[in-house]
Amino acid sequence: QVQLVESGGGSVQAGGSLRLSCVASGYTYCMAWFRQAPGKEREGVARIYSGSGSTYYADSVKGRFTISQDNAKNTLYLQMNSLKPEDSAMYYCAAARSIYGPCNTSPNRYNYWGQGTQVTVSS
Repeated sequence: QVQLVESGGGSVQAGGSLRLSCVASGYTYCMAWFRQAPGKEREGVARIYSGSGSTYYADSVKGRFTISQDNAKNTLYLQMNSLKPEDSAMYYCAAARSIYGPCNTSPNRYNYWGQGTQVTVSS
């Protein structure tokens, strides 16, 4: 089992920045950030292979968000810059321990989820 605890959400004006953190209680093979706005499907924002550090970003956040991981601290980060009102959502950290299959941004790939942290961007 892996427990995930997120922090760092909040309210910010458009153009501002926030950094989300997610502390994992154990080994992970890959991790990702998802977000879900009211009435919308959960969207994969970015993912990282815990070993190699290889990353992937959704087109909607590419060039503005950076996913990173401090393996010594078992902590996943999402640095969000140039925030837009459409980035407003509940953000979730997710982890997978299985090595089978690629680490993508499909919610079905991840077995462990954090409680979520709200990000609100005002115009």
